[in-house]
Formats: sequence, structure tokens, C-alpha cells
Amino acid sequence: MNRVWTGKTLSWNQKPNPMCRLYLSLFLAFSVLERAAEKPVFRTSDTLDKLVHDSAAAAVERFGAGGLTAGKIAISVIDLADRDHPARASYRGTEPTYPASVVKLFYLAGTHHQLETGTLARTPELGRALHDMIVESSNDATAFVIDALTGTTSGPELDDVALHRWMDQRNLMNRYFSLLGYENINVNQKTWCEGPYGRERQGLGPNFENRNRLTTDAVARLWYEIVTGRAASAPATREMLNLLHRDPFAKSEDPDDQATAYSGKSLPPGSVYYSKAGWTSDTRHDTAYIRLPNGAEYILAIFTVDNSKQTEIIPFVSQRIAQEFSRTAPKANLAPGNGQIRASDRVTKAITGGQLAYQWPI
Repeated sequence: MNRVWTGKTLSWNQKPNPMCRLYLSLFLAFSVLERAAEKPVFRTSDTLDKLVHDSAAAAVERFGAGGLTAGKIAISVIDLADRDHPARASYRGTEPTYPASVVKLFYLAGTHHQLETGTLARTPELGRALHDMIVESSNDATAFVIDALTGTTSGPELDDVALHRWMDQRNLMNRYFSLLGYENINVNQKTWCEGPYGRERQGLGPNFENRNRLTTDAVARLWYEIVTGRAASAPATREMLNLLHRDPFAKSEDPDDQATAYSGKSLPPGSVYYSKAGWTSDTRHDTAYIRLPNGAEYILAIFTVDNSKQTEIIPFVSQRIAQEFSRTAPKANLAPGNGQIRASDRVTKAITGGQLAYQWPI
């Protein structure tokens, strides 16, 4: 069974060893048991709920002529003013949606879990793939990461028995996040530029019913767990955030630039921005951790469907959220360091589990 975990190709017609399957299942279960017991509990907030619903309604009113309706947008916001007791509000936050490249955030977290449990080896190629998957949103890099995570590979069609075994292995990330209490998601597919072939197409189901699915609530929760150091160890969450950091004030002519074309486009100067966007011909999404100049910090997840050409929807919603947090949040203790703004010790400790040595530019 070690062949699965070291990335070597399996013969999917070979009968698996049931004891190995049992061992790996138990290992996976016990390795996440402690984290599952700490599933975050989010407070409700009438003020935050009103902000989110008003923002959705305003977006529909503003962009309705172009095709945006109440059922084609989802928003989730987590207020990090109290990281131990965060408030969350959402509009259609539990609605499963094709996430496009936002799913790569889950593959990033899953990779670091396997690295820490020793079921996946850290290699230069894996590091390069993680960088390109997040920073450049490379689909080829994502395919490599999924192969490494699950021990599966793309290839020609499989018969029914072999396909069942292949899909069982490919569902490894689904089992992991399910054990952590994530609901209404499916994270077992590669991302494509032109489309899947062979067993990858088989694995999607006849009517594409097995496509990736995420909700804005689920994505916002994962962001919360990364930012607060709950998704992995302090060094691992630092690595993840380093890859997710964007400069929303950089110059770019790319209309799909993750740093400048989504939520970051409408942030005030001095803001810091970590994000993972996703877009296709049918969808346009952004998910982010944002820290404003006044110290307010929050998680924002916005999904839109059938409106990918209306590129101003996400910046419009982001601006409304940022304006409200700028108006209501208290001043924070920020200090300059190495020519850049760094979070106060309180924030740095919260992100890194108290290890101030693990600082990064924000």
C-alpha cells in the first residue's frame, strides 16, 4: 500500500489489501480527531448579517440588468475582531457551487496535513507545484498535487470495478474534510483548461454530477482555520499564507489578476490581502483574508455564477464590506518593520500560535 502514498502508479485492477485499507482509514481518522473536536463555532451577529444581506441586495440591484439575480450570488463574512469567538454571517452561504480554482485552497490545506502526518514526502517538485497552484493558479500544478495527495493518476478509461477503486482513492480529501465536519462539499476533481478525458471524465459522472462543489461558508471556515493557525502547525500555516499573499496595489493589465481584479481592487491603501480566486466562463469567485489600515480583519468569500463577464460585482461587494469595517472597527496597534507594516504582537501570536519568530510581511 506504500505505493499509493509515494505516488507510484497502481494497477487499478489489482485487488487492494483490506488490512492496509483499514489501517490507512484508521490513521486518517485518528490524525484529524483532535482537530475535529475543535470545530469552530461561529457567533451570530445581526449587524453583520444585515451588512451581508444588504450587500447582496445592492449587488443584485446594481448588476441585475446584466443578469445577476438573487440566486446567482453567495457571500460569507467572518469578523475576526474576536478570533476565539468569531462572528459569521452569510447570504446563501450553504449553497453548493462549482468553485473553479478556489478548490485549490483545500488541496493546499490537505497537502500540509499529509506533510505533517508523514503520509506525503516534501520534495522540490511538490513545493514548486504548490507555489504554482496557488500563486499562478496553474491547473497543471494542481493535477500534480492531486496525484501526490491521492495516489491516483489520469489515464485511459477503466472498467467499472477498477473505476470504483480509483474513485475510492481519489475521494481521500473528501473523507479528510468530512471528518473535520465540512458539509455540502466535493473536492475530488482536478481543474482543467479544456476538459477531462478517460478516467477523469468517467469520474465526473455521466451528467457531471460529481464535479467539485464548495459553499462560501465552507471556504470561509477554511480561511479562518488557516489564518488562526488551526488548519496546521504554525510553520505550515505561515507557508500557506506566504503563497496566498497578494499585492492589490500592484500594476497589472491582466483582467483576471488575482491580486488586482477581485476583492483587492476596492481595498483602501494600506490594506493587506491574502486571497484565492477562481473563474471560468460561467463563474467568478473570490475568497480572502483582509486586514484594513484601521486594524479591522475579516474573511470574505464571494461566489457568482452565470455572470463571469460582470467583473465589477466582486469589487463592488468587497468595497461595501470594507467601508463598513473601516467605519466601525477600532484602531489597531500596527508597527512598521523592514519597510513594511506588520501586525501587532497580538495578531502575530494569534496567527502563529504564539511563536513570534514566525512573522511574515503583511
